[in-house]
Amino acid sequence: MSTEPRRLLPLLSSHRPGRSAVTCEYRCGNACAHPAPNTSDNTYFGDIAKNVVSRRGALKATAVMSATAAGFAALSGTAAAEGTVPPALAGQGRGDRGRPSWPVPGTDFEPVEPNTADAVVVPRGYDQQVVIRWGDPVLPGAPGFDFHNQTAEAQAKQFGYNNDFVGLIPQDPLGRRNLMVVNHEYTTESHMFPVGTYDPENPTEEQVRIGWAAHGLSVVQAVREPRGGLRVVPSRYNRRITADTEFELRGPVAGSDYLKTSEDPEGRTVRGTLNNCAGSVTPWGTVLSGEENFNQYFANAESVTDPVQAERLQRYGISGGASTRKWERFDKRWDIAQEPNEPNRFGWIVEIDPNDPHSTPIKHTALGRFKHEAGSVKITKDRRIAVYSGDDERFEYIYKFVSKGRYKPGRSAHARQHNSRLLDEGTLYVARFTGNSPEEEIDGSGRLPSDGQFDGRGEWIPLASGNTSYVPGMTAEEVYLFTRLAADKVGATKMDRPEDIEPNPRNGRVYASLTNNSDRGAAGKGAADEANPRNGNRNGHVLEWEEDRGDAASTTFSWRLLLVCGDPAAADTYFGGFDKSQVSPISCPDNVAFDSYGNLWISTDGNALGSNDGLFSVPVEGRERGRVKQFLTVPIGAEACGPVVTDDVVLVAVQHPGEGGNPEEPLSHWPDGGDSPARPAIVAVWKKDGGRIGR
Repeated sequence: MSTEPRRLLPLLSSHRPGRSAVTCEYRCGNACAHPAPNTSDNTYFGDIAKNVVSRRGALKATAVMSATAAGFAALSGTAAAEGTVPPALAGQGRGDRGRPSWPVPGTDFEPVEPNTADAVVVPRGYDQQVVIRWGDPVLPGAPGFDFHNQTAEAQAKQFGYNNDFVGLIPQDPLGRRNLMVVNHEYTTESHMFPVGTYDPENPTEEQVRIGWAAHGLSVVQAVREPRGGLRVVPSRYNRRITADTEFELRGPVAGSDYLKTSEDPEGRTVRGTLNNCAGSVTPWGTVLSGEENFNQYFANAESVTDPVQAERLQRYGISGGASTRKWERFDKRWDIAQEPNEPNRFGWIVEIDPNDPHSTPIKHTALGRFKHEAGSVKITKDRRIAVYSGDDERFEYIYKFVSKGRYKPGRSAHARQHNSRLLDEGTLYVARFTGNSPEEEIDGSGRLPSDGQFDGRGEWIPLASGNTSYVPGMTAEEVYLFTRLAADKVGATKMDRPEDIEPNPRNGRVYASLTNNSDRGAAGKGAADEANPRNGNRNGHVLEWEEDRGDAASTTFSWRLLLVCGDPAAADTYFGGFDKSQVSPISCPDNVAFDSYGNLWISTDGNALGSNDGLFSVPVEGRERGRVKQFLTVPIGAEACGPVVTDDVVLVAVQHPGEGGNPEEPLSHWPDGGDSPARPAIVAVWKKDGGRIGR
């Protein structure tokens, strides 16, 4: 890679760095334009990072000053002026790490340069294909996609809109036949219908029902192509799950009075799932999917007069009168004035069993209710199940659930049912991050990890276990249903939009992407410093932690920063101690995955550096720890989601291509070109010579 400073491209949108107003409105109800709902006085992660650096004595009185015209913060002092990394971070490396060397296996490819092409751009020597796109048939009898003649009946049998998480479940030892499970996070009605046919103030009932059918998940069978890539085929496993599909509520609050509605007086059956963001494939072969920005779908919160209920709604960002999509006009379950408990039935981790197309999906209440970005599983040393999840909003928290019962290996129907039941009972925790002096023991042995020091310590604070609450003033039922309020009370640490959290199957550590936080450093929000994302944090960071004794059941851990994202030429960025002139610029980390070598792969959402979003590889061990390399970029206006990285194929979900443009003058016609509408799609990438990815 060139060592010359990169000239970064202009921003695509002035609404929010790297993201269009349309995306903000339809995806999360324009959350960033409203005050963050967390008004507790818990500690900010920026304050903690400052304390850690101070205790090490490596950075004294370093302040984050105002951003340059390009929006980047600059550090005071000589180190900032020279663009170097302060000792507190540089000291994490060892020896000659940072010198260019032969690429780590899995990352040996020519990086893609930042660009704004209306295409998926892949490295030299690689090929690509669209596996499935919005409107393609999934179920028998599904018609082909007809943009000008859409119906709800057709959409319920077709691939849904705005694909996010992608899970690949092999059905044979060689992975020739797979079940591919895809989340459909949200709909963008203003871009889903021909110009002049959709009035956001007066949608038709058929358009609303099309939106319901375009949410949820798709399950399809995908087979390996001889030349590379994947192909979707008809199968008895193919399935659509929508906003109308029946779900079973399970766990400690199933049947709660807070979950009962006129449609479900027992409080045990929910119709639909919404805003499914990231997820994971469990060791037993099912899929966990997080319900994220569910708040935006509910109308007439302003009708609530009870102050306790109003506070609970506000804490989840539910406010105002009519909703953006006006669904409440056609089904009272979206109207809080008529169904006050309906919002409590969303915001859960849901579980899908793609191996059984007739199974009823589950909403697991023991894992807490908040804006789940994902739920990722790690087996504890005594064979219990730990599930990590982030709450994706500014100043929200990181959570962990540990089951009471023990995991049964295997993917048989019996094992799947047994392990799924383990998620019904256990202990729900929230994370608190604290400092760590160099003399402090990490695991009782007095030794730090072999590849360098961790920056700080952390603890998992118990919130509830079964019917027992550990939160003063709240019952266990209230903890599970109003988890944000419980985390506020116990002093959990506020974070910068916790997105995907994934355990590394090779080194056992856990990695969390924190996308950004434009409010950090604002009045009353706490100061930032060089060891933590900056005031007005536009570019985000990636956190790494190790549970004590390497056990996911531990209640204490050690943490450090892997990446502080942004322009490598800026003084306030950090790439694991690697030479910043040899890395790709990266901004707004979102979904994460691992390859078979243990390298971290990061997809981005809302690149604040002006390029299209993309997918990046990052070694986390050895001489090239922190060497970020861009593997691909997605089309104009799109976000890169749901990466799957196997030895011979990479899958990426291209979400909301073209959003931000005027529907009369689209920004994108990807993937079909011509005058076709932009269509979210899953793309497969492979080496032309049939070799292994990154080798």
